[in-house]
Amino acid sequence: MANDVRGPAPSPCTTCPYRRDVASGVWDEVEYEKLRGYDAPTWGQPQKVWICHSSATPTTEQRLCAGWCGCHDGEHLLALRVAAAHETLAPEVIEAAIEYVSPVPLFDSGNEAADHGMADFHWPGRAAIEATAKIRRLRERS
Repeated sequence: MANDVRGPAPSPCTTCPYRRDVASGVWDEVEYEKLRGYDAPTWGQPQKVWICHSSATPTTEQRLCAGWCGCHDGEHLLALRVAAAHETLAPEVIEAAIEYVSPVPLFDSGNEAADHGMADFHWPGRAAIEATAKIRRLRERS
């Protein structure tokens, strides 16, 4: 049956790459490039759900990324369809992902979020450096 991944948090985390107010250059370019795949037609999208980076540590409960849920139309996310078909997510988690509305502004697409994130990737500003340090501290504790 369903695994232990929970639905999205009430608000995307403060370092979510989908948030408009997150500095550019926080995440690795590989992570930004993954965002683009979810903009493809349903049949061409990644089959794995997007897990919140802040919940992807051994000591936290994994959640679907609230930014991912809020940015993309859940009805057309192949990953949610695959999870429903294989019963790897509970039906209420899938429903929460589809119905999710972010209380903070998000980019309109994974491509837009990736373009923003990559803009300062090679020369991140102070806000990005501080956000990256915060993420490292959280991951070192787990």
